[in-house]
Amino acid sequence: MIAIIDYGVGNLYSVEKAISTVGGEVMVTRDADDLIDADKLILPGVGAFGDCMKNLESTGLIPTIIEQIKNGKPLFGICVGLQILFESSEETPDVKGLGIFKGTVKKICADGLKIPHMGWNYVKVGSKNFTKFGASKFMAGLSATPYFYFVHSYHAVPLDENLIAARTYYGERITAAIEYENIFATQFHPEKSGDVGLKVLKNFVDYQL
Repeated sequence: MIAIIDYGVGNLYSVEKAISTVGGEVMVTRDADDLIDADKLILPGVGAFGDCMKNLESTGLIPTIIEQIKNGKPLFGICVGLQILFESSEETPDVKGLGIFKGTVKKICADGLKIPHMGWNYVKVGSKNFTKFGASKFMAGLSATPYFYFVHSYHAVPLDENLIAARTYYGERITAAIEYENIFATQFHPEKSGDVGLKVLKNFVDYQL
């Protein structure tokens, strides 16, 4: 069973439908026992970093989420669900993130381009070297430069660049996905990205520890 964490933000039911489409057994929940019993977790997020953290704190689920991550349970973060895995964001500097990873979330620097970055853009898979393709477990089976759907004004800047599973380019190099052991997260929306997005979700559904 895959539990989608419901904390009042995010494309919950689009994600639920997409997971079901690729054969996953899924539920939307804000019950801590459900998160403990689930095999995998999905942390969605839409909107401002500060609002997402405020809503998540109000559920009382943060200790459970962190405990499950530390216990090795696979977690997939989507959009702001990726950003809040880090320590802080320029969007709301006074609000702390979950701090799973060291680093911050910064506003996209894209002179002459519209912000937010909205629409389809390619990604290149691999860590550190933008042109080197890595062996991502969760982006396996895709072309070298698949296209995904983005809607965001900020992006994560990890202290350790080896966390970066994929990058895109929009005025500057942008973290499109991170991956570390049991944690995978995307800045793009796989549930809005057609067949390539479904492939990423299918990889998560099929992932075995």
